[in-house]
Amino acid sequence: MELRRVLFRSMPLALAIRAVAPALVLGNAVILKPDPRTAVSGGVVLARVFEEAGLARGLLHVLPGDAEVGEAVVTEPRVRIVSFTGSAVAGRRVGELGGRLLKRVMLELGGNGALVVLDDVDLDRAVRAGAYASFFHQGQVCMAAGRHLVHENVYDEYVERLGEFAEGLTVGDPSRETVALGPLIDAAQRDRVHQLVSASVAAGAKLVAGGRFDGLYYRPTVLAEPEEPTPAYREEVFGPVAPVRPFATLGEAAELVADSESGLVVSILTADLGRGMALADRVPGGMIHVNDPTIDHEPNAPFGGMGSSGNGWRAGGAKSDLDAYTETQWLTLRTALPKAAL
Repeated sequence: MELRRVLFRSMPLALAIRAVAPALVLGNAVILKPDPRTAVSGGVVLARVFEEAGLARGLLHVLPGDAEVGEAVVTEPRVRIVSFTGSAVAGRRVGELGGRLLKRVMLELGGNGALVVLDDVDLDRAVRAGAYASFFHQGQVCMAAGRHLVHENVYDEYVERLGEFAEGLTVGDPSRETVALGPLIDAAQRDRVHQLVSASVAAGAKLVAGGRFDGLYYRPTVLAEPEEPTPAYREEVFGPVAPVRPFATLGEAAELVADSESGLVVSILTADLGRGMALADRVPGGMIHVNDPTIDHEPNAPFGGMGSSGNGWRAGGAKSDLDAYTETQWLTLRTALPKAAL
């Protein structure tokens, strides 16, 4: 069986090995097509590791290229399984092309994660969890919190503290220990982040912190949302931006979480586990975390979302990998050919 693995550029090495390793172990040959912006870290490095480990020639091919290259591989008849990580727009195209040929297509797409802060929580810890959820890896992670939903009783204080925390973070060369945030992937992504922030401020959001950049270094940004959602709240920004919106009841919080096309991850922060679990039962999402940030992943735990975040496939764990990279076959065996039934 031949597998084609297409990668996004958020965490290229981790995303690559998560699919390539189990696919190879289960007897497949693999074509790995990394994002052209991360062709080395998301492709060549991994190929070199497998080469040094003695992997037989011809089992792993790294094929960098643009969307045209990706579409050609998806539609190649000898490719029987396609695993894709990337945006919902690109994922729909991959699903369309694979579906025409009745291929198994596994989609892990973008998210606009919700971080819900209840009014009984330790606010200092909640602020740190919220900052980590939105600013880790400069927000360039599908699990990043793109919506902070905060109970109205602690909303003002949370916004103030998160803004102060953001202003205190150092942005620069990530190889330095004192630096918290490094650069965005390229100028196009920086411009998109800034356009979403600017459009949101124009739509009524209050700029609490950030909203400025130097080269590819974008300051961690906090936006106090108006009543009508802004672009930075509605869309997956893929940058260090934390839009914050208040709610009054658990019911309203559940409605706000559900009011999104994506359904990847939800984080609920509370001192009352009963309230946390009650809300967890009411919200959609492929992964729900109570008292953990949205960025929470274990390689042996099923990873994936619903809605525009994926098509139901889950990556990780023995059962998921077996289902993904093998075919089910029924085999019978008799010691001798029986007499005909007729």
